[in-house]
Amino acid sequence: MAALSAWFWNERFWLPHNVTWADLADPAPGVEYPKAGHLLSALPLALGIFVVRILFERFVARPCASLLHIHAASAYRPAAPNKVLEMVFASITKCPDKRHLDGLSKQLDWDVRKVQRWFRQRRNQEKPSVLIKFCESMWRFTFYLCIFTYGILFLWQSTWFWDTRHCWYHYPYQVLTPGLYTYYVTELAFYWSLMFSQFTDIKRKDFVIMFVHHLATVSLISFSYANNMLRVGSLVMCVHDASDILLEAAKLANYAKYQRICDSLFVVFSAVFFITRLFIFPLWILNSTLFESWEIIGPYPSWWLFNSLLLVLQVLHVIWSYLIAGIAYKAIVRGKVSKDDRSDVESSSEEEADTNGRGFKMSPPHKEKENGTNGHAVPSKTWSQQIGRHVSKSNRW
Repeated sequence: MAALSAWFWNERFWLPHNVTWADLADPAPGVEYPKAGHLLSALPLALGIFVVRILFERFVARPCASLLHIHAASAYRPAAPNKVLEMVFASITKCPDKRHLDGLSKQLDWDVRKVQRWFRQRRNQEKPSVLIKFCESMWRFTFYLCIFTYGILFLWQSTWFWDTRHCWYHYPYQVLTPGLYTYYVTELAFYWSLMFSQFTDIKRKDFVIMFVHHLATVSLISFSYANNMLRVGSLVMCVHDASDILLEAAKLANYAKYQRICDSLFVVFSAVFFITRLFIFPLWILNSTLFESWEIIGPYPSWWLFNSLLLVLQVLHVIWSYLIAGIAYKAIVRGKVSKDDRSDVESSSEEEADTNGRGFKMSPPHKEKENGTNGHAVPSKTWSQQIGRHVSKSNRW
Protein backbone atom coordinates (compact mmCIF):
# COMPACT_ATOMS: atom_id res chain seq x y z
CA MET A 1 0.00 0.00 0.00
CA ALA A 2 2.86 2.35 0.79
CA ALA A 3 4.40 1.70 -2.62
CA LEU A 4 1.04 2.20 -4.32
CA SER A 5 0.46 5.46 -2.45
CA ALA A 6 3.94 6.71 -3.35
CA TRP A 7 3.34 5.87 -7.01
CA PHE A 8 -0.08 7.54 -7.07
CA TRP A 9 1.06 10.74 -5.32
CA ASN A 10 4.23 11.08 -7.37
CA GLU A 11 5.32 14.73 -7.14
CA ARG A 12 6.56 14.76 -10.70
CA PHE A 13 3.03 14.05 -11.92
CA TRP A 14 0.99 16.28 -9.62
CA LEU A 15 3.18 19.33 -9.13
CA PRO A 16 5.14 21.76 -11.30
CA HIS A 17 8.88 21.39 -11.58
CA ASN A 18 10.92 22.16 -8.46
CA VAL A 19 7.85 21.87 -6.19
CA THR A 20 7.41 19.05 -3.66
CA TRP A 21 4.69 17.98 -1.24
CA ALA A 22 6.98 19.03 1.59
CA ASP A 23 6.88 22.61 0.29
CA LEU A 24 3.09 22.61 0.72
CA ALA A 25 2.95 20.66 3.97
CA ASP A 26 4.10 23.43 6.31
CA PRO A 27 2.63 26.78 5.23
CA ALA A 28 2.97 29.98 7.22
CA PRO A 29 0.73 30.45 10.29
CA GLY A 30 -2.84 31.22 9.26
CA VAL A 31 -2.28 29.93 5.72
CA GLU A 32 -4.00 26.79 4.43
CA TYR A 33 -3.38 24.90 1.20
CA PRO A 34 -5.75 22.27 -0.24
CA LYS A 35 -5.04 18.74 0.92
CA ALA A 36 -6.50 15.51 -0.43
CA GLY A 37 -7.73 14.64 3.06
CA HIS A 38 -10.10 17.60 2.95
CA LEU A 39 -12.16 15.74 0.34
CA LEU A 40 -13.31 13.22 2.94
CA SER A 41 -15.47 15.91 4.52
CA ALA A 42 -17.63 15.82 1.38
CA LEU A 43 -18.95 12.35 2.25
CA PRO A 44 -20.83 13.22 5.48
CA LEU A 45 -21.92 16.47 3.84
CA ALA A 46 -23.31 14.44 0.91
CA LEU A 47 -25.33 12.36 3.35
CA GLY A 48 -26.62 15.57 4.94
CA ILE A 49 -27.61 16.95 1.52
CA PHE A 50 -29.44 13.71 0.79
CA VAL A 51 -31.42 14.04 4.04
CA VAL A 52 -32.18 17.70 3.31
CA ARG A 53 -33.44 16.67 -0.11
CA ILE A 54 -35.86 14.14 1.40
CA LEU A 55 -37.22 16.77 3.81
CA PHE A 56 -37.36 19.41 1.06
CA GLU A 57 -39.37 17.18 -1.27
CA ARG A 58 -41.74 16.19 1.54
CA PHE A 59 -42.39 19.58 3.13
CA VAL A 60 -41.70 22.09 0.34
CA ALA A 61 -41.95 20.51 -3.11
CA ARG A 62 -45.10 18.46 -2.48
CA PRO A 63 -47.11 21.41 -1.08
CA CYS A 64 -46.01 23.49 -4.09
CA ALA A 65 -47.12 20.69 -6.41
CA SER A 66 -50.47 20.56 -4.63
CA LEU A 67 -50.96 24.28 -5.21
CA LEU A 68 -50.31 23.67 -8.90
CA HIS A 69 -52.81 20.76 -8.90
CA ILE A 70 -50.14 18.14 -9.52
CA HIS A 71 -51.14 14.88 -7.86
CA ALA A 72 -49.59 11.46 -7.43
CA ALA A 73 -52.14 9.55 -9.53
CA SER A 74 -50.64 7.81 -12.52
CA ALA A 75 -51.39 9.36 -15.91
CA TYR A 76 -51.42 5.98 -17.66
CA ARG A 77 -54.19 3.43 -18.11
CA PRO A 78 -53.47 0.29 -16.04
CA ALA A 79 -53.03 -3.02 -17.83
CA ALA A 80 -55.79 -5.59 -17.50
CA PRO A 81 -54.98 -8.28 -14.87
CA ASN A 82 -53.46 -11.35 -16.52
CA LYS A 83 -51.51 -13.98 -14.57
CA VAL A 84 -49.72 -15.40 -17.60
CA LEU A 85 -48.45 -12.05 -18.84
CA GLU A 86 -47.62 -10.94 -15.29
CA MET A 87 -45.29 -13.94 -14.95
CA VAL A 88 -43.61 -13.10 -18.24
CA PHE A 89 -43.34 -9.41 -17.31
CA ALA A 90 -41.77 -10.25 -13.94
CA SER A 91 -39.06 -12.26 -15.68
CA ILE A 92 -38.15 -9.91 -18.55
CA THR A 93 -39.95 -6.54 -17.87
CA LYS A 94 -39.53 -5.63 -21.55
CA CYS A 95 -41.73 -6.58 -24.46
CA PRO A 96 -40.96 -10.18 -25.59
CA ASP A 97 -39.43 -10.85 -28.97
CA LYS A 98 -41.53 -11.87 -31.98
CA ARG A 99 -41.32 -15.60 -31.25
CA HIS A 100 -42.55 -15.18 -27.68
CA LEU A 101 -45.22 -12.73 -28.78
CA ASP A 102 -46.59 -15.25 -31.27
CA GLY A 103 -46.61 -17.95 -28.58
CA LEU A 104 -48.41 -15.72 -26.06
CA SER A 105 -50.87 -14.64 -28.74
CA LYS A 106 -51.83 -18.26 -29.43
CA GLN A 107 -51.90 -19.21 -25.75
CA LEU A 108 -54.23 -16.34 -24.81
CA ASP A 109 -56.08 -16.17 -28.11
CA TRP A 110 -55.15 -12.49 -28.31
CA ASP A 111 -54.01 -10.44 -31.25
CA VAL A 112 -50.23 -9.79 -31.22
CA ARG A 113 -50.82 -6.04 -31.08
CA LYS A 114 -53.03 -6.52 -28.01
CA VAL A 115 -50.20 -8.39 -26.27
CA GLN A 116 -47.75 -5.63 -27.19
CA ARG A 117 -50.18 -3.02 -25.90
CA TRP A 118 -50.52 -4.90 -22.60
CA PHE A 119 -46.75 -4.86 -22.06
CA ARG A 120 -46.59 -1.13 -22.84
CA GLN A 121 -49.37 -0.40 -20.39
CA ARG A 122 -47.78 -2.63 -17.76
CA ARG A 123 -44.41 -0.87 -18.11
CA ASN A 124 -46.15 2.49 -17.85
CA GLN A 125 -47.62 1.40 -14.51
CA GLU A 126 -44.05 1.29 -13.19
CA LYS A 127 -43.34 4.82 -14.35
CA PRO A 128 -43.18 7.50 -11.66
CA SER A 129 -45.95 10.04 -11.43
CA VAL A 130 -45.60 13.64 -12.52
CA LEU A 131 -45.56 14.55 -8.81
CA ILE A 132 -42.35 12.57 -8.24
CA LYS A 133 -40.71 14.14 -11.29
CA PHE A 134 -41.81 17.61 -10.17
CA CYS A 135 -40.33 17.14 -6.69
CA GLU A 136 -37.05 15.85 -8.12
CA SER A 137 -36.73 18.79 -10.52
CA MET A 138 -37.70 21.32 -7.85
CA TRP A 139 -34.93 20.05 -5.60
CA ARG A 140 -32.35 20.33 -8.38
CA PHE A 141 -33.62 23.75 -9.37
CA THR A 142 -33.36 24.98 -5.77
CA PHE A 143 -29.86 23.63 -5.30
CA TYR A 144 -28.55 24.98 -8.60
CA LEU A 145 -30.09 28.37 -7.92
CA CYS A 146 -28.54 28.54 -4.44
CA ILE A 147 -25.09 27.30 -5.44
CA PHE A 148 -24.97 29.51 -8.54
CA THR A 149 -25.96 32.56 -6.47
CA TYR A 150 -23.30 31.70 -3.89
CA GLY A 151 -20.71 31.14 -6.61
CA ILE A 152 -21.41 34.47 -8.30
CA LEU A 153 -21.31 36.38 -5.01
CA PHE A 154 -18.05 34.70 -4.05
CA LEU A 155 -16.35 35.00 -7.44
CA TRP A 156 -17.44 38.63 -7.82
CA GLN A 157 -14.99 39.47 -5.04
CA SER A 158 -12.22 37.25 -6.41
CA THR A 159 -9.36 38.60 -8.48
CA TRP A 160 -9.32 35.62 -10.87
CA PHE A 161 -12.94 36.25 -11.87
CA TRP A 162 -11.88 39.54 -13.48
CA ASP A 163 -8.41 38.47 -14.62
CA THR A 164 -7.95 34.73 -15.18
CA ARG A 165 -4.16 35.12 -15.05
CA HIS A 166 -4.59 35.24 -11.28
CA CYS A 167 -5.52 31.56 -11.48
CA TRP A 168 -1.83 30.87 -12.09
CA TYR A 169 0.11 33.57 -10.27
CA HIS A 170 2.07 32.01 -7.37
CA TYR A 171 0.72 28.57 -8.27
CA PRO A 172 0.63 26.14 -6.46
CA TYR A 173 1.18 28.36 -3.38
CA GLN A 174 -2.36 29.71 -3.47
CA VAL A 175 -4.21 30.09 -0.18
CA LEU A 176 -7.37 28.08 0.40
CA THR A 177 -9.97 30.55 1.64
CA PRO A 178 -13.10 29.45 3.59
CA GLY A 179 -15.37 30.70 0.79
CA LEU A 180 -13.56 28.72 -1.91
CA TYR A 181 -13.47 25.62 0.28
CA THR A 182 -17.22 25.85 0.95
CA TYR A 183 -18.04 26.33 -2.73
CA TYR A 184 -15.91 23.41 -3.87
CA VAL A 185 -16.80 20.88 -1.19
CA THR A 186 -20.52 21.66 -1.47
CA GLU A 187 -20.48 21.01 -5.21
CA LEU A 188 -18.53 17.81 -4.65
CA ALA A 189 -20.91 16.66 -1.92
CA PHE A 190 -23.92 17.35 -4.14
CA TYR A 191 -22.59 15.02 -6.81
CA TRP A 192 -21.82 12.38 -4.24
CA SER A 193 -25.43 12.71 -3.09
CA LEU A 194 -26.63 12.28 -6.69
CA MET A 195 -24.75 9.00 -6.85
CA PHE A 196 -26.49 7.88 -3.65
CA SER A 197 -29.95 9.05 -4.69
CA GLN A 198 -29.71 7.61 -8.19
CA PHE A 199 -30.69 4.26 -6.69
CA THR A 200 -33.93 5.74 -5.33
CA ASP A 201 -34.69 8.30 -8.06
CA ILE A 202 -36.61 7.75 -11.27
CA LYS A 203 -35.03 4.77 -13.01
CA ARG A 204 -34.12 5.65 -16.60
CA LYS A 205 -32.57 3.71 -19.42
CA ASP A 206 -29.33 5.68 -19.09
CA PHE A 207 -28.86 4.71 -15.43
CA VAL A 208 -25.37 3.28 -15.97
CA ILE A 209 -24.30 6.19 -18.19
CA MET A 210 -25.47 8.72 -15.62
CA PHE A 211 -23.75 6.84 -12.81
CA VAL A 212 -20.47 6.86 -14.74
CA HIS A 213 -21.03 10.55 -15.49
CA HIS A 214 -21.50 11.40 -11.80
CA LEU A 215 -18.43 9.33 -10.94
CA ALA A 216 -16.39 11.18 -13.57
CA THR A 217 -17.62 14.52 -12.23
CA VAL A 218 -16.63 13.59 -8.68
CA SER A 219 -13.22 12.45 -9.96
CA LEU A 220 -12.61 15.68 -11.89
CA ILE A 221 -13.58 17.92 -8.98
CA SER A 222 -11.41 15.85 -6.63
CA PHE A 223 -8.51 15.91 -9.09
CA SER A 224 -8.57 19.69 -9.44
CA TYR A 225 -8.78 20.06 -5.66
CA ALA A 226 -5.84 17.75 -5.00
CA ASN A 227 -3.45 19.75 -7.22
CA ASN A 228 -4.85 23.14 -6.12
CA MET A 229 -6.50 24.16 -9.37
CA LEU A 230 -9.47 25.43 -7.39
CA ARG A 231 -9.51 28.89 -8.88
CA VAL A 232 -10.02 27.81 -12.47
CA GLY A 233 -12.20 24.94 -11.24
CA SER A 234 -14.55 27.40 -9.55
CA LEU A 235 -14.95 29.22 -12.88
CA VAL A 236 -15.79 25.95 -14.64
CA MET A 237 -18.47 25.11 -12.06
CA CYS A 238 -20.01 28.57 -12.23
CA VAL A 239 -20.22 28.52 -16.04
CA HIS A 240 -21.99 25.15 -16.00
CA ASP A 241 -24.41 26.06 -13.21
CA ALA A 242 -25.83 28.95 -15.25
CA SER A 243 -27.79 26.77 -17.69
CA ASP A 244 -28.72 24.09 -15.14
CA ILE A 245 -31.11 26.47 -13.38
CA LEU A 246 -33.05 27.22 -16.56
CA LEU A 247 -33.21 23.55 -17.55
CA GLU A 248 -34.84 22.53 -14.27
CA ALA A 249 -37.13 25.58 -14.31
CA ALA A 250 -38.40 24.57 -17.75
CA LYS A 251 -39.08 21.05 -16.50
CA LEU A 252 -41.09 22.45 -13.60
CA ALA A 253 -43.17 24.57 -15.96
CA ASN A 254 -43.77 21.54 -18.16
CA TYR A 255 -44.94 19.37 -15.25
CA ALA A 256 -47.25 22.18 -14.13
CA LYS A 257 -48.74 22.37 -17.66
CA TYR A 258 -47.55 25.93 -18.28
CA GLN A 259 -46.41 25.03 -21.77
CA ARG A 260 -45.78 28.54 -23.05
CA ILE A 261 -43.64 29.35 -20.04
CA CYS A 262 -41.84 26.05 -20.51
CA ASP A 263 -41.05 26.75 -24.15
CA SER A 264 -39.98 30.32 -23.37
CA LEU A 265 -37.63 29.06 -20.66
CA PHE A 266 -36.16 26.57 -23.08
CA VAL A 267 -35.48 29.28 -25.60
CA VAL A 268 -33.58 31.17 -22.91
CA PHE A 269 -31.91 27.95 -21.72
CA SER A 270 -30.73 27.11 -25.24
CA ALA A 271 -29.29 30.61 -25.69
CA VAL A 272 -27.50 30.47 -22.33
CA PHE A 273 -26.23 26.96 -23.07
CA PHE A 274 -24.77 28.01 -26.42
CA ILE A 275 -23.21 31.19 -25.00
CA THR A 276 -21.67 29.57 -21.92
CA ARG A 277 -20.53 26.30 -23.51
CA LEU A 278 -19.46 27.43 -27.00
CA PHE A 279 -18.12 30.92 -26.28
CA ILE A 280 -17.42 31.70 -22.63
CA PHE A 281 -15.97 28.29 -21.75
CA PRO A 282 -13.46 28.01 -24.64
CA LEU A 283 -12.60 31.72 -24.99
CA TRP A 284 -12.38 32.49 -21.27
CA ILE A 285 -11.53 29.27 -19.40
CA LEU A 286 -9.73 27.11 -21.97
CA ASN A 287 -7.72 30.11 -23.09
CA SER A 288 -6.51 30.50 -19.50
CA THR A 289 -5.80 26.80 -18.82
CA LEU A 290 -3.99 26.28 -22.12
CA PHE A 291 -2.15 29.53 -22.87
CA GLU A 292 -1.99 31.72 -19.78
CA SER A 293 -0.94 28.82 -17.56
CA TRP A 294 1.68 27.73 -20.12
CA GLU A 295 3.16 31.22 -20.05
CA ILE A 296 3.10 31.61 -16.24
CA ILE A 297 3.86 28.13 -14.81
CA GLY A 298 4.62 25.95 -17.82
CA PRO A 299 3.32 22.43 -18.56
CA TYR A 300 3.79 19.33 -16.39
CA PRO A 301 2.11 15.87 -16.41
CA SER A 302 -1.08 16.64 -14.47
CA TRP A 303 -1.37 19.91 -16.43
CA TRP A 304 -1.57 17.87 -19.63
CA LEU A 305 -4.19 15.57 -18.14
CA PHE A 306 -6.28 18.43 -16.78
CA ASN A 307 -6.34 20.24 -20.10
CA SER A 308 -7.04 17.04 -22.02
CA LEU A 309 -10.13 16.45 -19.88
CA LEU A 310 -11.31 20.02 -20.41
CA LEU A 311 -10.85 19.65 -24.17
CA VAL A 312 -12.89 16.45 -24.12
CA LEU A 313 -15.53 18.37 -22.22
CA GLN A 314 -15.56 21.02 -24.91
CA VAL A 315 -16.06 18.36 -27.57
CA LEU A 316 -19.09 17.16 -25.60
CA HIS A 317 -20.37 20.73 -25.48
CA VAL A 318 -20.22 20.91 -29.27
CA ILE A 319 -21.98 17.55 -29.66
CA TRP A 320 -24.78 18.40 -27.27
CA SER A 321 -25.20 21.85 -28.78
CA TYR A 322 -25.57 20.24 -32.19
CA LEU A 323 -28.24 17.89 -30.81
CA ILE A 324 -30.09 20.77 -29.17
CA ALA A 325 -30.03 22.77 -32.38
CA GLY A 326 -31.21 19.77 -34.41
CA ILE A 327 -34.10 18.96 -32.09
CA ALA A 328 -35.16 22.60 -31.89
CA TYR A 329 -35.02 22.88 -35.70
CA LYS A 330 -37.25 19.84 -36.17
CA ALA A 331 -39.70 21.09 -33.56
CA ILE A 332 -39.96 24.66 -34.82
CA VAL A 333 -39.54 24.28 -38.58
CA ARG A 334 -40.90 20.80 -39.30
CA GLY A 335 -43.33 20.60 -36.39
CA LYS A 336 -42.13 17.23 -35.11
CA VAL A 337 -39.35 15.66 -33.09
CA SER A 338 -37.77 12.24 -33.14
CA LYS A 339 -38.49 9.83 -30.34
CA ASP A 340 -35.86 9.92 -27.63
CA ASP A 341 -35.02 6.32 -26.75
CA ARG A 342 -33.50 7.49 -23.46
CA SER A 343 -36.80 8.95 -22.26
CA ASP A 344 -38.34 7.79 -19.00
CA VAL A 345 -41.85 7.97 -20.53
CA GLU A 346 -43.23 5.28 -22.79
CA SER A 347 -45.48 6.00 -25.75
CA SER A 348 -49.05 6.75 -24.81
CA SER A 349 -51.89 4.48 -25.83
CA GLU A 350 -52.68 6.72 -28.75
CA GLU A 351 -49.16 6.25 -30.12
CA GLU A 352 -49.00 2.49 -29.67
CA ALA A 353 -50.29 1.70 -33.11
CA ASP A 354 -47.16 3.19 -34.67
CA THR A 355 -44.59 0.40 -34.40
CA ASN A 356 -42.49 1.32 -37.42
CA GLY A 357 -39.99 3.48 -35.52
CA ARG A 358 -41.29 6.71 -37.02
CA GLY A 359 -41.14 10.06 -35.25
CA PHE A 360 -44.39 11.51 -33.92
CA LYS A 361 -46.09 14.86 -34.30
CA MET A 362 -45.44 17.51 -31.71
CA SER A 363 -48.63 18.60 -30.00
CA PRO A 364 -49.31 22.33 -30.23
CA PRO A 365 -48.71 24.13 -26.91
CA HIS A 366 -52.43 24.78 -26.39
CA LYS A 367 -53.55 21.17 -26.95
CA GLU A 368 -53.30 18.62 -24.15
CA LYS A 369 -54.53 15.05 -23.78
CA GLU A 370 -56.88 14.65 -20.83
CA ASN A 371 -56.78 11.71 -18.45
CA GLY A 372 -60.16 10.45 -17.43
CA THR A 373 -59.18 9.47 -13.90
CA ASN A 374 -57.82 12.61 -12.37
CA GLY A 375 -58.59 15.32 -14.88
CA HIS A 376 -54.92 16.16 -15.47
CA ALA A 377 -53.37 16.47 -18.86
CA VAL A 378 -50.95 13.78 -19.93
CA PRO A 379 -47.74 15.53 -20.98
CA SER A 380 -47.04 15.34 -24.68
CA LYS A 381 -43.45 14.81 -25.78
CA THR A 382 -42.47 18.42 -26.48
CA TRP A 383 -39.27 19.64 -28.04
CA SER A 384 -38.26 21.07 -24.68
CA GLN A 385 -38.46 17.63 -23.05
CA GLN A 386 -36.34 16.17 -25.84
CA ILE A 387 -33.63 18.77 -25.31
CA GLY A 388 -33.79 18.44 -21.56
CA ARG A 389 -33.11 14.69 -21.58
CA HIS A 390 -30.28 15.05 -24.12
CA VAL A 391 -28.34 17.68 -22.17
CA SER A 392 -29.04 16.45 -18.65
CA LYS A 393 -25.99 14.21 -18.66
CA SER A 394 -23.53 16.85 -19.86
CA ASN A 395 -24.39 19.66 -17.48
CA ARG A 396 -21.29 19.10 -15.38
CA TRP A 397 -17.59 19.02 -16.13
